[in-house]
Amino acid sequence: MATTIDSCNAVQATKKKHLGIPEAIFVEDVESFMKQPGNDTADAVLRKLDEQYQKYKYMELNLAQKKQRLKSQIPQIKQTLEILRHMQKKKETTDPMETHFLLADNVYCKASVPPTDKVCLWLGANVMLEYDIDEAQSLLEKNLATASRNLDSLEEDLDFLRDQFTTTEVSLESGEKSVIQCLN
Repeated sequence: MATTIDSCNAVQATKKKHLGIPEAIFVEDVESFMKQPGNDTADAVLRKLDEQYQKYKYMELNLAQKKQRLKSQIPQIKQTLEILRHMQKKKETTDPMETHFLLADNVYCKASVPPTDKVCLWLGANVMLEYDIDEAQSLLEKNLATASRNLDSLEEDLDFLRDQFTTTEVSLESGEKSVIQCLN
């Protein structure tokens, strides 16, 4: 009984893990698969499989875009954390911090920043908020951990999706071969 519950939990965890990506059906025996309800003609089944394959392609495109966004976001968060750590060290002194900041693409301006314990962070959607350096650092560390976790999850989803591609391609090929054999 315990093993059944454990295996059920493992299956549920896998389904939750790849939520939103339907699992492809592997067609081992084409004849018995064709006898199932809803599989009236080979043409209809091949159309369904091709439709599923196209959905997987669309999902892959979306996941790849999310992955690119996260891969560019993580270095930016790390760089901002480095700047905050540097500002943390400088806030104890009375010397201003010399820096260059970006005005426009490839246009920088030299600035002298007095020691401060406040920073402003862009949150997105044209929203900027002022934080204490410590608060900003903890927020960015939390965001970095979340982004890294999301990237790992996305990698697993992409791997799962690739498996579904392969399964669907094999099913399509075996279905097409069966249709050709039936026609001959």
